[in-house]
Amino acid sequence: MHTSVLVIDDETELAEYTAKYFNMSGVDTQYVLNAQDALDFLRENTCSLVLLDINLGNDSGFELCREIRSSMDVPIFFISARSAEDDMLLGLSIGGDDYICKPFSLGVLLAKVKVALKRYESKSGLEEKAADDSIVHLGNALFDMKKAAIIRDGSSAGLKAMEYKLLMYMLKNKNRIIPKDEFFEKIWETDYVSDVTLNVHIRHLREKIEDNAGDPKVIKTIWGVGFMLEDNN
Repeated sequence: MHTSVLVIDDETELAEYTAKYFNMSGVDTQYVLNAQDALDFLRENTCSLVLLDINLGNDSGFELCREIRSSMDVPIFFISARSAEDDMLLGLSIGGDDYICKPFSLGVLLAKVKVALKRYESKSGLEEKAADDSIVHLGNALFDMKKAAIIRDGSSAGLKAMEYKLLMYMLKNKNRIIPKDEFFEKIWETDYVSDVTLNVHIRHLREKIEDNAGDPKVIKTIWGVGFMLEDNN
């Protein structure tokens, strides 16, 4: 069975209400209350997006994220009452696509989820449209658009859906400074995104593309404005 959204939250009332609200809004949603039930569900079913609480009773949402990421590339949104920046950075660095603090508006959450679902479900379509000669040089790395992967030093690193869309957008706008607000509008298609989320995804791209992510030559930071993909080829 395939469902659009899987909610993983040990707060029964919140999980149940979120699933009910999403289903009433036309987004097929199931929920589970602990890590083991989530893993059991995902062994037998598929989904297009995961809403994952960090505190799952005796279990950690961070550890569950790592386990899900080891076999699936679906978007994962952390939902948590923990609002410390360190928690946000950790969640995004281990594979989360977004981090949403409780309490949150279900209407805003639904809007973010719908955008992410549209993006995820169209990713394969973007790859299919890529031309046969879709290999792009990025410094000393290669970007294989058909395989959504970066090749550097003989190794290949796959891109997550958000990384792929970010890189494609920067390529279409190479050698132009792209303001942060433009990324939010064109990539996330919403204003409800933090600078932390954008910065972490840019960092992940740099780690795959740059010879030295701490001294980037391809994806450059324009302080106070945004980022630029520099291409001198």
